[in-house]
Amino acid sequence: MKILILGAGRVGASLAEQLVLEKNDITVVDTNPESLAALQERFDLRTICGSATTLSVLEEAGAQDSDILIAVTANDEANLVACALAQRRFNVPRRIARFRSSQWVQNPDLMAPEAFAVDRAISPEQTVTDYLIKLIEIPEALQVIEFVKGLVSLVAVKADAVSPLVGHPVRDLRAHLPHIESRIVAIFRGDRVIMPDGDTMIEANDEVFFLASSRHIRQITKELRKEEHTVRRMMIVGGGNIGLRVAKGVSSYMTPKIIEGNRARCTMLAQQLSGQALVLHGDSTDEELLSQENVGGMDLFLALTNDDENNIMSALLAKKMGARRVIALINRRAYAELMEGGQLDVAITPSHATIGELLKYVRRGDVAAVHSLRRGAAEALEIVAHGSKTTSKVVGREIQEIPLPPGCSIVALVRDVDADHPQVLMAHHNTVILGDDHVILFVADKRMIPKVEKLFQVSAGFF
Repeated sequence: MKILILGAGRVGASLAEQLVLEKNDITVVDTNPESLAALQERFDLRTICGSATTLSVLEEAGAQDSDILIAVTANDEANLVACALAQRRFNVPRRIARFRSSQWVQNPDLMAPEAFAVDRAISPEQTVTDYLIKLIEIPEALQVIEFVKGLVSLVAVKADAVSPLVGHPVRDLRAHLPHIESRIVAIFRGDRVIMPDGDTMIEANDEVFFLASSRHIRQITKELRKEEHTVRRMMIVGGGNIGLRVAKGVSSYMTPKIIEGNRARCTMLAQQLSGQALVLHGDSTDEELLSQENVGGMDLFLALTNDDENNIMSALLAKKMGARRVIALINRRAYAELMEGGQLDVAITPSHATIGELLKYVRRGDVAAVHSLRRGAAEALEIVAHGSKTTSKVVGREIQEIPLPPGCSIVALVRDVDADHPQVLMAHHNTVILGDDHVILFVADKRMIPKVEKLFQVSAGFF
């Protein structure tokens, strides 16, 4: 597939890395020659230095032959114009754009073909906000991912030494919770991924990914980790768009404190969050300020500024002063991997939280959701099965008959999705996949993604 990516920032670079790995023909356009040179040194792709809104640059980049254009520059207006040019001048079949401002996503009429011709609009800030809200709702979790309209959740929990399942085999989960259908999908032990069977032992500090119906998630987390107190006292560092959205998202059941360094922004926040949050002007690494505002009594401390170093330092300081749980937004992947699991409870990399939203529109086949796990180490997919036993390699077959690539497993199905009472089925070796089932897969090695997509493609005989 020929894919044109406009923008070589963190999201564009991460997306290019992923799509090159999957053997796509990638061209990246950016105005920064250093960013392009760094990409070309690492990956087998083509780069063009120039503006994403210049016709000659788009033509040189091969827009006329591209299957998909993905506009992820730092400028919303440039992304809009690029999509419009791609559709009207170059007839690019699919056009995806990322937007920082919510006005574009909230007004779908602006995306129409007669306007800016954006097929799919992605809002990274809203994606990160939704991600954070889930972690606030389930404080024991490292990652919470929803599938099939929220019916099923995949949750990562770090097993602690006192949890009931530590020192026991995976099969004991069913003995502990016989009335709940669940599945331990994968265990990350250090840098090693384990695809567990019933005899796999769970050890302290294992990062355990389990899948279950969303309504049962809290019951299962208790088996792997001591139950955390509900988040009632929260401090947010950074009153940008994400900080503002998180504060609004939790305002119905708590009044968070927001520390913001820009006085004018503080005034705006105070007006928008009147009665919903306490806005404070100051430096988040000021120990005296944090002490005055009782950071040691906080259930959750969120560092959400645009500065990685500031987020890391303020979160470490809050943890030292007694904050029960700290989460930091860290753009640099190396920093995030270094910090998470130590003194920081969770490090969120926005580009990896966003990339799944983009990938689900790029994948071949009817892919309903894509989620990057452990900052891209693995992937979880939701794919809709189509066809019949004669036209599909998966429909009408037991899971044990399906030639899944190494490191890939089918973990659950959701059947009759549009019915009043959809069925959530944990996958077993003799489970039969039917047409229109939503199939949830775990893929430990992302190089296997093209093989998974091919497996779910319907043959030419299906209409």
